[in-house]
Amino acid sequence: MELAVTGIVVFVVVLFVLITLIRTIVIVRQADTAIVERLGRYSRTLTPGLSILVPVIDRIRQRVDMREQVASFPPQPVITEDNLVVSIDTVIYFQVTDPKAATYEISSYLVGIEQLAVTTLRNVIGSMDLEQALTSRDQINGELRGVLDEATGKWGIRVNRVELKAIDPPASVQEAMEKQLKAERERRAAILTAEGQKQAAILNAEGDKQSEVLAAEADAQAAVLRAEGEAKARIIAADAEAQAVRTIYEGLRSADPQPNELAHRYLAAIPEVAKGDANKVWILPTELTTALASIRAGLSGTGTPPAS
Repeated sequence: MELAVTGIVVFVVVLFVLITLIRTIVIVRQADTAIVERLGRYSRTLTPGLSILVPVIDRIRQRVDMREQVASFPPQPVITEDNLVVSIDTVIYFQVTDPKAATYEISSYLVGIEQLAVTTLRNVIGSMDLEQALTSRDQINGELRGVLDEATGKWGIRVNRVELKAIDPPASVQEAMEKQLKAERERRAAILTAEGQKQAAILNAEGDKQSEVLAAEADAQAAVLRAEGEAKARIIAADAEAQAVRTIYEGLRSADPQPNELAHRYLAAIPEVAKGDANKVWILPTELTTALASIRAGLSGTGTPPAS
């Protein structure tokens, strides 16, 4: 009987020692802290690593995560200045900087941040119309962050960023906006098409004008070349006729022909001379023999023509 009692006592002692050791040795993980209370009052904050507590007297009130945390709140209905209800989805990035203040200054800092974000968001959006709310996300984010960071500072919280994931206007407003955007795109397409047609017409007109100018210049150049060619041809023909006359004159002068022979050669030479392009009309004297005698007298140097 005594052995049984002794065994029970030993077992109870060992169990008490184990429980005491378990409650005495505390391991805090990296990026965590632990708030320790002694007899119900704040004692100290445990940092990552191994710590020793006094059994029964000390206890851990709360473990606090010191990493940056992300809180995504459900969409909240907000009324704009032009009395339209929009649904806004918000995401807040925050970090605990003072675990003691985050534990004792507010019962739940997550609930506090959410409610403060909703209230601030309604105040900011309420001073804007729908168009400003849709196009001023950076301004809204900045105002929200400033208000939240200032209000949560006494809670030991630092708000790093505030992002609006979505701003959803009513379905009727979305439909009207889509129609407006479609009409705007069609208007821009019509303007671009008209400008393209106008530019094409201008280019075509300029091309036709340049083509006509080039054609006129080509015709003028061709006319000038034809006139120069005809003038050169006339000059060459005249030189050829003059050369023929000089040749005949020199031949007659050197041959000293008789009147009958001279008349015969003269008549034979007339068709050859008449072949020139510059000769259109020839007047033949009726008294060929007299004329030829005059020519013969001139060539011989007597100066006295024979009597007709």
